[in-house]
Amino acid sequence: MDTQHYAQEIVKELEGSVSGLNAGEGEALTELLLRAGQIFVAGAGRSGLMGRAFAMRLMQAGRTAYVVGETVTPGIGPGDVLVLGSGSGETKGLVSMAEKAKVIGAAVVLVTIQPDSTLGRLADYTVKLPGAPKERPDGGYTTLQPMASLFEQTLLVFYDAVILRIMEQTGQTSGRMFGKHANLE
Repeated sequence: MDTQHYAQEIVKELEGSVSGLNAGEGEALTELLLRAGQIFVAGAGRSGLMGRAFAMRLMQAGRTAYVVGETVTPGIGPGDVLVLGSGSGETKGLVSMAEKAKVIGAAVVLVTIQPDSTLGRLADYTVKLPGAPKERPDGGYTTLQPMASLFEQTLLVFYDAVILRIMEQTGQTSGRMFGKHANLE
């Protein structure tokens, strides 16, 4: 199979995954983010990269958003929201973050394949994404793509859909958001 055919197969998998999104969970997350004081976003590996993209769009849409671990990220507090992206819901560093955020009084959101996970049990809000896990229990795979690529792609599409809802509800446009685009590049 050549790269064009692989790309077409990836799009088919992504279409199947996105068709399983729960609109109610997305709406609940949108409403929570609109009410939040500050929004903190975290994830490990490629899920973390999708989270960084989400935090950037949140900022451009007028929300106060930070990426956990950056030197300019302030402390989280009551009324704030921590959004975690984790396919497994078991990433140890994210579990520690969630525990600390809850003690402080912030809301914890988990976007995951596994809502019945350690992070899922800690989270105040859970969004289940229909991505494929890295590996099936029998050692086989449920996706053509390597590792958790389908989850990570679905995560980015879901995050962008939340941004579109925030834009719609706040009267944002791409043109207005471009005013907050980085200009020192």
